Amino acid sequence: MIIAHLSDLHLDGGARAEARVAAVLDHLGGLPVDAVVVTGDIADHGAAEEYARAAELLKHPAPVLVCPGNHDVRAAFRAGLLDLPASDGPIDLAHEVGGVLFALCDSTIPGRGAGFLADETLSWLDGVLSGGDGPAFVAFHHPPVEVGVPLVDAIRQSGEDRLAAVLQRHPRVKALLAGHVHTGASTTFAGVPLRIAPGVVSGSLLPIEPGGDSGWDDGGPLEYDRPPSLLLHVLHDDGRVTSHHRVVPL
Repeated sequence: MIIAHLSDLHLDGGARAEARVAAVLDHLGGLPVDAVVVTGDIADHGAAEEYARAAELLKHPAPVLVCPGNHDVRAAFRAGLLDLPASDGPIDLAHEVGGVLFALCDSTIPGRGAGFLADETLSWLDGVLSGGDGPAFVAFHHPPVEVGVPLVDAIRQSGEDRLAAVLQRHPRVKALLAGHVHTGASTTFAGVPLRIAPGVVSGSLLPIEPGGDSGWDDGGPLEYDRPPSLLLHVLHDDGRVTSHHRVVPL
């Protein structure tokens, strides 16, 4: 199985973000991937028109699976992307593709940049993972560990010990998929591979890189000149996950 993993589209009604998203989906249109997973911040302001445009752009022959990020608004996300009645509760979705379970969790805290998995989300996750023993991926926006980008680490997912307890009960989880950081990164959490997709709209810088120690008001640590990129995850027959970083020319 091959999974395309993208994140942080930040569609804002402007031509720049739309062109980058369109380029990524055009690139993916020629690839025989089995699923496309988008780990949040699909809209920049959470406006209805941003989700309407996202629904037009996020098309692929394979299933396109989405979860919200801290820039998304739950009610508008539900109505615009999922064709569900608008409500403000967590958006937790399970999909099975080719015998592989994808559990997409809502790690957002409405009105805040930081992340947290609500008790009801963790209970839901525990339940869906208990429904079988085939391979599974768990996706959310906020990584549950620090990754070395201070401004993002300050608004990562907290309460992660509760997530770790759920994962320890379910060895079927082959990898965790996240976004939020705007850079492709790989680490582990609770003994499970954690793969973080790069940002489609922009890239982030480490403090050691030029501009990486500047604040948001100074334009950093986000870098806007880099082309969009994504990850391609390969789930092997032995359960291993290999991830490949791909840059999409504009």
